[in-house]
Amino acid sequence: MLINPFLNSERQLRNGWWILIFFLVLASLLVPTLIIAQQNSMDVSIGLQAVIILLASWICQLLRRRPLAELLGKFNALWFKELYLGGLVGSALMLVPALVLWIFGWVHWQWNPDGFSTLLSTVLLFAGVALAEELLFRGFIFQRLIAGLGQLPAQLIMAGYFLLTHLNNPGMTGEVKFLASINIFIASLVFGLAFLRTKGLAMPLGLHFMANLVQGGLLGFGVSGTDQSGLLKPVFNEVPVWLTGGQFGLEASVLGLICVVIIFMLIQRWDQRKL
Repeated sequence: MLINPFLNSERQLRNGWWILIFFLVLASLLVPTLIIAQQNSMDVSIGLQAVIILLASWICQLLRRRPLAELLGKFNALWFKELYLGGLVGSALMLVPALVLWIFGWVHWQWNPDGFSTLLSTVLLFAGVALAEELLFRGFIFQRLIAGLGQLPAQLIMAGYFLLTHLNNPGMTGEVKFLASINIFIASLVFGLAFLRTKGLAMPLGLHFMANLVQGGLLGFGVSGTDQSGLLKPVFNEVPVWLTGGQFGLEASVLGLICVVIIFMLIQRWDQRKL
C-alpha cells in the first residue's frame, strides 16, 4: 500500500507540511517588514517580532480551523496561576546560584545608580524576548512536531534549534561555549516540559521572562552573552569563569547548570492538579 506523502490516515495534511507552511507564512510577514525597516534605517524590535510570530501562528491555526487557544492555552484563572508559578521558578533559577556565589565570596554586588532609569525598557525587552521565543520554540512548530513524532523527538529537535539560534551570541567561546550550550539546551527542555505539563504557554512564558529579568535586570549579569544594565552590578572576584559564568551570565556556570537540571526534575514530578 502506497503512503500518501501529503495526507495522513485521517485525510489531514501531514504535520511536516504544516511546519513548512508556518515558515512560509512567517517569511511572507517578516521579509517585507525587514525591507521596510532597512529602507527607513530602523530596527525590527523584539516586540514587533513577537507580534509577527503570533500573527503567523494565528493564520496557520485559521488554516487548520483550530483556535489560537490550542497554542497559547485558555486565558482563565489557571493560566495566570501558571504564569505566576513559572515566574517564581524562573526567578529561583537565577537567584539560587547567585546566592551561592555570594555566600562563598565568589561574587559580590554594587548598587547601579543607572539601574532604575533602564528598568522599564529592560522589562519590555525581556517580555518581548520571552513572548517571541516561546511562540517560536514552544508554539505552532513544537506542537506539530509533537503530533507527528511524539514528545521526546519534538523536545530534542526544538532544544537543538533553540541552541542553534544562540551559538553566535557574544562570548560563545572556550569553556563558556561548552557550559552555555549544555545549559541552554536543557533550559529549552525545561520550557518545553512546562508546556507539556500544562498544555499552555503561561508557565514557559513566566519561566523564560523572569529568568532573564532576574539575571539581567536585577543581578546585572549578561543574558546569553548580551550585556545588561541591572539594578545591581556584579563584581567578580578571582575565581574561574566556569563557576560564575562571567559576563556571559549564569547560563555559562556550573551552578546554573545544576539548578536548571534540578528544576527540570521538579517540573517532571510536578502535579498540576495541586494548583
